[in-house]
Formats: sequence, C-alpha cells, structure tokens
Amino acid sequence: MAFRTAAGTGGRRSIMFYGTMNQELKYVSLVGPNMETSERPTFETEAGEEIYQYVERHGTAARHRVREVTSLPPEEFSEALEQLESRGYLEDDGGTLQVALDVGSVESYTAGDVEYTIRPAKQSDFDGLIDTIRDVTAKDTYVVAESIAEQLLYEDAVTRHNSVESRVFFVATVDGDVVGWAHLDLPQVDKLQSTAQLTVGVRGAYQGNGIGSRLLERALDWAEANGYRKVYNSVPTTNDEAIVFLEDHGWETEGIRKDHYTIDGDHVDEVMLAYTF
Repeated sequence: MAFRTAAGTGGRRSIMFYGTMNQELKYVSLVGPNMETSERPTFETEAGEEIYQYVERHGTAARHRVREVTSLPPEEFSEALEQLESRGYLEDDGGTLQVALDVGSVESYTAGDVEYTIRPAKQSDFDGLIDTIRDVTAKDTYVVAESIAEQLLYEDAVTRHNSVESRVFFVATVDGDVVGWAHLDLPQVDKLQSTAQLTVGVRGAYQGNGIGSRLLERALDWAEANGYRKVYNSVPTTNDEAIVFLEDHGWETEGIRKDHYTIDGDHVDEVMLAYTF
C-alpha cells in the first residue's frame, strides 16, 4: 500500500492511500505553506525587494552576504527579512537563504532493487541536474532539455520566481544522487499563465524502473493542482522513445514544425505534444 499528497496546493496537504500491483511504499513529509508560483511577489519595502531579488537571482545566498551586499542597517535588514519569511517568500536554512516556493513534499519508492526518492529540487542539486540532463541528451536528441541545461549554467540557479518567469524542478535521487528530473517552465505573462512547458528525463542506467513515469506524474499533478490547463513538450521526430513515452501517458500531438532543427547536418521536424487537464 502507498499514499500520496496533492502537491503544491498551499497550506496543508491531504493524504490519500492506495495500493498497486507492483509498487512499493511511498511516503511523504509534509511542509508548511510557502509562496505559490501563481503569486507574483510584491514587496512592502524597498529593502525587502532588494533582499528577495538578490536571493532569487543567485538561487541561494548566505544571510550575512546578503546583508553586506544590500548595505542595509542590521535592524532594517532583520525586519525586512522577517517579513519575507513570514509571507512565505524566503526561507532560512541554517543561515542560507533561498526562495520558498510551494512545490510539494518528498516521496519515496522501491522498484525491484532500486530505492529512489522524488522531491522538489534544491540549489544543492545543481551539479547533479546538469550532469543528468547531459547524460540523457547525449544518448537521445532532446533539444529543449539541452537548452535548459545551458540556461541553468548561465543563471547558476535551479529555481526562479520573479515577475517575468518561474521555474521549478523535481528530481529523482538514488542514495542522494540525482538520476532524473522533471522541469516546469512557468511564464508569468498573463496570457500564458495557464500553460507550462515540461521536460522529463532519466539516466539510462536507471530507466525501466518507473522513475520517468513517477516524475511525469509528479509534475502533472503539481501543474493541475496549481490551475494550469495544459502542459506541452517539443521533441525532434527522430526521438521515437520520448514520443512513445509521452503518448503512452496520454499526451497528444498538436502540430509538426517542418525542418525546425538541424541535427548532424540534416533538417529534422519538431513534434509538438501537449497534455490537457
């Protein structure tokens, strides 16, 4: 028997129990309410805005470093930081500040001899995420995922949440090492706020254990719970494995862009797939 929660709905989460033929115990650890990605950050003071923007740009930041960079008097800094924490904008993990997004809790599974955990990604997962995305894209052409890895390297931050963009990752880990990911790119433009781009991938050595399906399920559950009506993904037509995986999970082809990619000197079409709630 296993149980699950509705992820990212804000506040407390409900727990539902269920059993499966081939699964395994799944457990969660509940967390307190944090900021939701549908909530654009607003600030009561300029000091609070300055603190938040610095932490958001850098993924994480040492508390003392933020105080030094902002050059705020200690009392004003403490008061502004306390307001950000009380509103669920930032959280302090032993002196390290990070954006506090409500993206759910920790889930653990066993499939055969493999025990793995699916949870929201942290800044400390940065190197593991990059290595895992590169491992997957080295085998199969997954252009969108490649571009996400480059964006991560450029910005040096796993999670983003500002007035322009939001980005969240879920990771699958084995013995603490990242072996898979699901990524949601969440535009903050009003006309696009009900749709999100999703990518998912698992290292070749860990495929066949249901990890990709669980990551996909986790990301879709979160998107639905947060009011998104559609998620989409785009892959080259040559990536048959990815297309079949998504179709098997209820995704549908919405369009083809002719000769959209140039791969090994050849022009390759792009398949645009979507999942509608």
